[in-house]
Amino acid sequence: MAIASDEIARIVERYPPVPAVGTIGSHSAIDVADGAVAEGLASVVIAQTGRDATYARYFRTLWDAHGARRRGCVDEVWEYPKFADIAAPEAQERLRQRGVLFVPNRAFSSYVPLPAIESDFRVPIVGSRAMLRIEERSERENYYRLLETAGIPSPRPFPGPEAIDRLAIVKLPHARRRLERGFFTAASPEEYRAKSRALLARGTIAADDLAAARIEEYVLGPVFNFNFFFSPLGPRAEGLELLGVDERRESNLDGMVRLPAAQQLELSESDRIPEYTVVGHGTLTVRESILEEVFRIGEQFVDAARARYPPGILGPFCLQTCLDHDGHPTVFDVAARIGGGTNIHLALGHPYGNALYRGPMSTGRRIALEIRRAAAEGRLREIVS
Repeated sequence: MAIASDEIARIVERYPPVPAVGTIGSHSAIDVADGAVAEGLASVVIAQTGRDATYARYFRTLWDAHGARRRGCVDEVWEYPKFADIAAPEAQERLRQRGVLFVPNRAFSSYVPLPAIESDFRVPIVGSRAMLRIEERSERENYYRLLETAGIPSPRPFPGPEAIDRLAIVKLPHARRRLERGFFTAASPEEYRAKSRALLARGTIAADDLAAARIEEYVLGPVFNFNFFFSPLGPRAEGLELLGVDERRESNLDGMVRLPAAQQLELSESDRIPEYTVVGHGTLTVRESILEEVFRIGEQFVDAARARYPPGILGPFCLQTCLDHDGHPTVFDVAARIGGGTNIHLALGHPYGNALYRGPMSTGRRIALEIRRAAAEGRLREIVS
């Protein structure tokens, strides 16, 4: 049974006047930590043994003799053998005792089982706990259904590989690195079968994942990941904000597309099937004539989420889109939490967020600003789930 909102509200009401901000040490944790300390809040990063040096050494906060931060942004690093250990009762109690408000990222919902997050993780989450599951494409109630309800364009699905009659993309997780993608493209049933055999043999994908994979039309166009923020603390008309836009760098796909076609054909057979592992992000802006429609789909998403998963989306979310030749967006992926590319705006902020707030405003800082405002107004229960 899902944790009742009243129970989370009672927990957060016992928190100190100035809470701390915590997150899993992966994905966009540096942005979250940097934003927290920029707004005068303590940052706590949950690290996994063997993956802790980034936070425990290189971005760890160093203090001067007067107790002021002189370097770094990660105030506390809590190390566990596995990320999933954060869901253990004693780890949860430690988070509550420290007054941590937890910011979910994709690593959190990938390494900690979703049933545990929904039913057992009794720590206030800054965001929409009930919406983390919609990112699982194998779920009946996934983001595609929400996009359809909202009237937001998304790629046309194929019922199975035999129905492929144009370029399609097959979406499934990587067999070993579950946080990553095992995607591949195919333009016919024959190509689907040939590529799936090769990827299964290589160990890139698993048979069970392939059977449950989503197959959809490949949408041509540049990729724009729109990083939004929704605040319930003000009037509804002022709730939605566009903070910034990023694009992904994917390996080894990006290396392949930089080669002339003749050289692509000279690659070994195994290298001709690209992988879509995200290894970095770049920053983008979009033509202002397109922004009107971007805001429209953002508002549609917020309204549909509020109706289907009350109280709806809280805080950051990301709509990943392709823009066609007329500048119209098609949403092919949704992050119902902080997106993976927000580290590109560390310290300098997002271009659109800066324009709104007249100063550096990254997603991490916007989260911290929301926490500070909610705490000052005695309304923390409205921004957590």
